[in-house]
Amino acid sequence: MRPSTLRALNRAAELTRQNRLTEAMLIAEPVILTADVYESEEIRRWLLDHVADFTGENHDDSKELP
Repeated sequence: MRPSTLRALNRAAELTRQNRLTEAMLIAEPVILTADVYESEEIRRWLLDHVADFTGENHDDSKELP
């Protein structure tokens, strides 16, 4: 993934945690839409791996539900 793409995703995550979703989308959407097939896959994996970066929550998938 290009460093500029990663910076944009990190900034979008930061803005999302600050409840500034519109600004986050303005930053992330052009990067996502212009990515080629390979970078799109890297972005998808990064987003899946960094859900907590956007929500500010820590999810532990290993915990059992009651």
